[in-house]
Amino acid sequence: MIIDGKAIAAQIEKEIKEKVAKIHGRKPCLGVILVGNHAPSQIYVNRKTKACEAAGIRSFTKNLSEATTEQELINVIDVLNSDDAVDGILLQLPLPKQINANAALQRIAPEKDVDGLHPYNFGKLLMGEKDGFVPCTPLGIRELLIRSNIETTGRKVLVLGRSNLVGKPIAVLLMQNAIGGNATVTVAHSKSQNIKELCFNADIIIAAMGQPKFITQDMVKKGSIIIDVGINKIGNTIVGDVDFDALKEKCAFITPVPGGVGPMTIAMLLSNTLKSYFQRIS
Repeated sequence: MIIDGKAIAAQIEKEIKEKVAKIHGRKPCLGVILVGNHAPSQIYVNRKTKACEAAGIRSFTKNLSEATTEQELINVIDVLNSDDAVDGILLQLPLPKQINANAALQRIAPEKDVDGLHPYNFGKLLMGEKDGFVPCTPLGIRELLIRSNIETTGRKVLVLGRSNLVGKPIAVLLMQNAIGGNATVTVAHSKSQNIKELCFNADIIIAAMGQPKFITQDMVKKGSIIIDVGINKIGNTIVGDVDFDALKEKCAFITPVPGGVGPMTIAMLLSNTLKSYFQRIS
């Protein structure tokens, strides 16, 4: 079965829109910072702000030049941190080479860190606390699994990739003692051995290593569940980390690229922004 991430994300965004419509007075607000002229980033920001508008969430974008210094960026972040009308701050990555991304991300107030990348929120995730913010892509993956009625309790999950954006947080989420968790999680990476064996023994594979069509038909058992997080360009075609056409009949569930995890990431950004709003006004 192909998991339709677009349809699930649309349902979540509809639910968010209904909640926002019931808010009297100031609506939730997301402030986005875009540094430079990176074309894919401009496309992503446009999608995110359009999704906010459709859900009734106010958003605005601070467009900074490619030559922006780290201190100038931090000054902008500080202004948004102190603005009570801003509930969430999104710093679009990547940043120009003269800016230390970690320093900039850590400057964002943890209570407005709707991308879930501040160490404070990472710590809350590790401790299983519910009031922090989880990175949007891992959160979207868990929601895909839950809304597709895929049981994770006791299942063997292989996470391919150990990035701070996806690999590490999804591994933590899936091992939590919570709905959409309680899995037995293995994390593999570029230095891991016997990847094929690890894949074949897994019930669920989360592919997030950025290698086009890395997972082939002979690497997975029949009835496996595959969540493909990869976004790779081959010529004019976007493909995932999984050979989708070869595997779609062999898997019990599989996400396409595009149209799988991607839409969920944006839906979770809206969800985190709404969560921040309610936590800040309570």
